Amino acid sequence: MAEASSQHLPLPSGLLELCALLGASQESLRGLEQVAQKRGGRSQSSLDPEVLSVFVPPFVIPEDSHGTGATCGTLGKGRLRSFRKKREKPKADLWKGPPGDPKGPEDISIPGGVDLLALPQLCFPGGIRVVSEPKEDQVHFLVLTDVCGNRTHGVVAQYYRPLHDECCFYSGRTPGEPSWPSRSPAGCFVPFAVCVVSRFPYYNSLKDCLSCLLTHLKFCKDFEVDNHIKDFAARLSLIPSPPPGPLYLVFNMKPLLVVLPPRADPESPIVDLDLHLPLLCFQPDVVLQILSCLLTEQRIVFFSSDWALLTLVAECFLIYLHPLQWQHTFVPILSGQMLDFVMAPTSFLMGCHLDHFEEVSKEADGLVLIDIDHGSVTCSGSSDGDRGVPSIPLQAAQTFVQRVQSLQLHPELYLAHLGSSTDLNEGRARHRAWQQTLNSRVQHITLQLLVSIFREVRNHLNYEHRVFNSEEFLKTRATGEQQFYKQVLDTYMFHSFLKARLSRRMDAFTQMDLDTQSEEDRLSGTLISPRRPTVEKIATRKSSALHAAHRRMVVSMPNLQDVAVPELPPRNASLRIMDTTGSRNSNPVLNLTPKSTYTFKIPEIHFPLVRQCVQAYHADLVMLLSRAMSLLAPDSSLLLARYLYLRGLVYLMQGKLLSALSDFQSLYKTDIRIFPADLVKGTVACMSAPERAQAERTPELRRLITEVLDKPGEIPKADDPVKHFELPRKHMQLEDFVKRVQESGIVKDTDTIHRLFSALTVGQQKQIDPDTFRDFYNCWKGTEAEAQEVSLPSLAADSLDKNECVYKLSRSVKTSRGLGKIAMTQKRLFLLTEGRPGYVEISTFRNIEEVRSTTVAFLLLRIPTLKIKTVSKKEVFEANLKSECDLWHLMVKEMWAGKKLADDHKDPQYVQQALTNVLLMDAVVGTLPSPGAIHAASKLSCFDKMRSELPMAVPKTTSETLKHKINPSAGETSPQAIEVLLYTPGHLDPAEKAEDAHPKLWCALSEGRVIVFDASSWTLHQHCFKVGTSKVNCMVMAEQSQVWVGSDDSVIYIINVHSMSCNKQLTDHRTGVTGLMVHSNKKPSEVYSCSLDGTVLAWNASTLRVTSRFQLPCGGLTSISLHGGRLWCCVGSSIVVVTTNGFLRQDLRMDEDHPEASGSFLALQLLPEQEQLWAARAGRGEVYVWSLQDLARAPHTIHLQDCSEVNCMILVKRQIWVGGRGPSQGRSRGKIYVLDVERKTVEKELVAHADAVQTLCSAEDRYVLSGSGREEGKVAIWKVE
Repeated sequence: MAEASSQHLPLPSGLLELCALLGASQESLRGLEQVAQKRGGRSQSSLDPEVLSVFVPPFVIPEDSHGTGATCGTLGKGRLRSFRKKREKPKADLWKGPPGDPKGPEDISIPGGVDLLALPQLCFPGGIRVVSEPKEDQVHFLVLTDVCGNRTHGVVAQYYRPLHDECCFYSGRTPGEPSWPSRSPAGCFVPFAVCVVSRFPYYNSLKDCLSCLLTHLKFCKDFEVDNHIKDFAARLSLIPSPPPGPLYLVFNMKPLLVVLPPRADPESPIVDLDLHLPLLCFQPDVVLQILSCLLTEQRIVFFSSDWALLTLVAECFLIYLHPLQWQHTFVPILSGQMLDFVMAPTSFLMGCHLDHFEEVSKEADGLVLIDIDHGSVTCSGSSDGDRGVPSIPLQAAQTFVQRVQSLQLHPELYLAHLGSSTDLNEGRARHRAWQQTLNSRVQHITLQLLVSIFREVRNHLNYEHRVFNSEEFLKTRATGEQQFYKQVLDTYMFHSFLKARLSRRMDAFTQMDLDTQSEEDRLSGTLISPRRPTVEKIATRKSSALHAAHRRMVVSMPNLQDVAVPELPPRNASLRIMDTTGSRNSNPVLNLTPKSTYTFKIPEIHFPLVRQCVQAYHADLVMLLSRAMSLLAPDSSLLLARYLYLRGLVYLMQGKLLSALSDFQSLYKTDIRIFPADLVKGTVACMSAPERAQAERTPELRRLITEVLDKPGEIPKADDPVKHFELPRKHMQLEDFVKRVQESGIVKDTDTIHRLFSALTVGQQKQIDPDTFRDFYNCWKGTEAEAQEVSLPSLAADSLDKNECVYKLSRSVKTSRGLGKIAMTQKRLFLLTEGRPGYVEISTFRNIEEVRSTTVAFLLLRIPTLKIKTVSKKEVFEANLKSECDLWHLMVKEMWAGKKLADDHKDPQYVQQALTNVLLMDAVVGTLPSPGAIHAASKLSCFDKMRSELPMAVPKTTSETLKHKINPSAGETSPQAIEVLLYTPGHLDPAEKAEDAHPKLWCALSEGRVIVFDASSWTLHQHCFKVGTSKVNCMVMAEQSQVWVGSDDSVIYIINVHSMSCNKQLTDHRTGVTGLMVHSNKKPSEVYSCSLDGTVLAWNASTLRVTSRFQLPCGGLTSISLHGGRLWCCVGSSIVVVTTNGFLRQDLRMDEDHPEASGSFLALQLLPEQEQLWAARAGRGEVYVWSLQDLARAPHTIHLQDCSEVNCMILVKRQIWVGGRGPSQGRSRGKIYVLDVERKTVEKELVAHADAVQTLCSAEDRYVLSGSGREEGKVAIWKVE
């Protein structure tokens, strides 16, 4: 029944899709032999190749064709699925079936993507040539593409046999004698080929397999060839492909152990080839030329006299591009009959034999011709040959060359100190380890190159509206780089890259970008002001010869032969180690730590391949996998997931659907990245009614079925297009204007754009015409461009902080300190004096005491003048700004007010927002006509108005306790509520990078988004990633490497703190997870979770298995705490005390006559030393304190003055911190009450949030962090006394 139900289940492919024997037909060989005999000598004739036999899985022999006791023998004793193709109708005597098989060949279906008519030409691209002497076995590689663009991969091994009717490959010689006669009786040797086709690019592994096969074919008789190939194909068809991760699969092909490498992750390509091959064939600068050709999607043809190198080198270059993908035609091998393919007008990547170089070069125009053998790149003649292929941006190219030169490309130097291996497989293992390390470094270098080229694309993306401002991006590129980027931006490859960026895909590019971000970039992630070059960057740019000379790394085609290598540090005379002390950028390559890898050996496969033998193989495989799983350490979830995946596949092949689903259910919560969702859906769909009913009776399987069928998750969106920013062409109302401004990248914050709309529509109809928007946009971008060109004298650069940026420069004006230009940064005003360039500081914004706009008399004129009085100076600074005076007056007052608010509220975001307001004022004044421009710009002066009209004095206690504020919603269109905060201390873990060992602050925002800050500097550590789409209710840290996140969608998400990825999910709860608590005294740690329906689960934090579960009789469970071996639970209007097994011990309720009896408990804190229980209720402004010695007594009530509700409560040292909301200065504000646990009184009342305090967490009892609701969406850091 089990096997019957799985007959129609599409199982994943094994290693082999198809195996074929190809060569000349027997008719043509007989004719050739007759000619050779008549001539009495050698024949150099060429023959047409044909498909002789095809073998496709499954290779199971019907049981009734064998004796019941058969357990061994040759495959030829039974009937297998095979196919023998003839150009004409085959005669009965032309095909000799295996003994005992009178039926002849069987009709079979050929896997998609394999064209049997084209396959002979690809397997013999140079044709079949009969030779007088046998040649060495040769291997080459194929890539086959079906009509849907899906690729399969082929490995072809050619071998020679003598032309003789009754010849055999082993003619009674002893093993020590030569395997070939010097001449056959007819003096002719004919090539044959075996082709293996796989869905996976296992080039080296399949090459090893075919090499092992040829050792058998050389010594077998003619009529036994098919049987050996069938045996070989059947063996490969049963080998599974390893899942992504660190687990390599090993199987014995005798005499070689063959190793199948996995993908590094589900998005990465399989790498089973030597990635340094192009670096041996080409100089680094030529490699860059070829990469430029690929990135600009040219029509590319590789040439080589070695057919194998054509595919291998082309595949290496495509892996270099990862995660960018070549989406055009890819035919790495063209036979002589296929040369017309190179006339195609669209982009392609093809390969030809070097003999055709001149022919292709003359016949086709506009091709990039890459000669692998000579390491050269040329371009075939074309009418627009002057266009050429642009070079890679210079700085990225120079760094790439330096890193490539630091690589060790020669295994002899690596193996020189090791003794000679006396074991073939041991020597191969040494070389494979060296190659894997080198491959990792090559991939690291090429990925760094791509990040260097495209890193700044992110600064011109609008994620909300999926817009890329290509025009502005191009303006930021150096003159010599413009042509390269213009061509790249028009490619399909770059368009797909943009889609991935706008979808915030966490792929290899994004991870490398984050890992290599500068401190400035990390800091800018927490700021909302427009980007400008810092003083440090200006100084670097000024002294850099790169920007001064704009030297070209390579010249454009067609003069690619005359390549000038850039000036680089002199290369070490030794090839062993490159001295990189002077090149900081090379260090990441040399210090790249190879990842740990593991192997699993596939059991032997016994023949004949009757069903019992296959079942025995599967049983052995399950046993070995189960044994390997039993030997794993509790924290080896990475390997456990791979074993579960493989065992689940084997169970499916055995027809054990329930066992397979059980393994996949375990895999789902161990590593969701490799969970085969489609396969599980297909399995459930193929189950019989009794099997489905049995699965539904098992709680874990029922949850899995519900997860993959009833809750399919997010429906895949249609292919969202990437829009390029365009200026509007029609009038805009407010909503459309907000969208357009956000798309432009000027401002994202909706409230700010609303004020801008008011400013641009003062005194007119509330809509904005296209001309006004265009003028405003051009003014903004013009100011931005001017800031990029600012040049500061060395005295100014030395006097300013390195992270200061010049945001505004006045015209040259007369001041009380001399003639010059007034400059404004985010911290100060200063004067750049003219004549002899100098620097005069006017004032920092913090030290300004008064700002006035007035006039001074000059002859008969009244000149508008700006006066600035500072705290530390008696002298008033005056500047005759004339027509600019009113604008500078507005700007300086806004910055002054912003700095004052920032200091009072310990929130640097006020300065950042003030900068945005100031720059918008400047653009508005430049856009609107003069008479009303200043009045319109004043609409953007919100902080100056706030300071003068609605002064918000920060209470002294609040100011003394508050240390800092951060904004997790920076860069969003509107503030996001802080749902949960979690502080995790730093750990010196060898598995972590240095910066990852810092303490971290985890902020859960709305819709399941989590942002991580470095708590040592309060800079962004990890950009937003998703844990579902529902509200996050709780977070805890377990085992120092896991953060558990409880969500409203009933799932517990587990984040790995090293990789910052969420690959594990626990789905045992049926309603929203409301509480998590870690019992760290146990080893391994135990985690308790609770959900709204009253379910409580205990988890082993290492194995992620439920150790106990119970159900409280009533719902509304919101939190749990552990004390004295018992769980204290907030359940509706009562506090329930239960044992860890769920037995009720206490049901604590408020006195029904008590006026505060209404409302549900939302938080509690247990104080063992004081033997107290503190609790708070929703919608109440009180805290209740019970004595643990007498819980029956009515609690002591602490009334919180001016508190309308309590939302959270934590214990810090000997204080209880309570977060909520209450009135302050005439409006509702977020409040924190600090209560003394001894005196049960309020020590402090802190007011620092514009919205209710939603969550609190403690940072090592030194600081308390509070998060507010969506009206403000900020985190405050408080000092604990």
